[in-house]
Amino acid sequence: MIEISKKIWITGASSGIGKELALKFADNGWNVAVSARRKNLLEKLCENNKNIRPFPLDVTRNEDVKETFKKILNEFTDLDVCVFNSGIYSRNAENINTKSIRTIMETNFFGTTNCLEAVLEFFKLRKKGHISIVASTAGYRGLYSTSGYGASKAALINLTESLYLMMYKYGVKVTLINPGFVKTPLTEQNDFEMPFLTMPDEAANKIYNGITKGKRFEIAFPKIYIILLKLMRVLPYKIYLLLMLKKVIYKLMYRSKKMNK
Repeated sequence: MIEISKKIWITGASSGIGKELALKFADNGWNVAVSARRKNLLEKLCENNKNIRPFPLDVTRNEDVKETFKKILNEFTDLDVCVFNSGIYSRNAENINTKSIRTIMETNFFGTTNCLEAVLEFFKLRKKGHISIVASTAGYRGLYSTSGYGASKAALINLTESLYLMMYKYGVKVTLINPGFVKTPLTEQNDFEMPFLTMPDEAANKIYNGITKGKRFEIAFPKIYIILLKLMRVLPYKIYLLLMLKKVIYKLMYRSKKMNK
């Protein structure tokens, strides 16, 4: 069994943000349990890093999630923080594909609820700890070609807000993580220029600082991109949808990006 003061479980840790976040926490002395479907990538991540332990997992399998959590507790004896980061992505440009959307929801939304179902009683009894859920700025409002992915992230935002209210009385901190565009295997599918693209290690630094030092409910970045998106959230539908159709918002983002250089 591992005896150390700080322990964290990160899902979706085989690549992208999850991988970099695992390395960041491990480099800062945390013991890190990492989960993802791709066992080979998890094992590679753990090479030469004694602070990281692999727990391969498909988060869409409810009972497997519960068993994996038991294994983590058995090895770590305790758990301070969970970061539920598992996610998949596909673009739906012109059509609604129910099968594709259901697959996205199974991982992004129900995969997260499976993890929450496994850990909530533990944290309620512990009366302290920290649960973080990775959603996305794509969940703020409807965007072109993200009908499945955006909907899954909007659902996670709503879920995390409700979870905060639920866990407050137990002394358990809940944090919502909303990254903008981050350079990962998922976003490499995009065939358009992504404004304010963040590197995975930079994203991990922001999330790490937000979890360990921050007091806000939401960790969102990059700053200028978030300001623009949050301004759009308060617009009436008539104005918002008109601006989206005319692509005015995208033009503003690219202009702000150039001014920020």
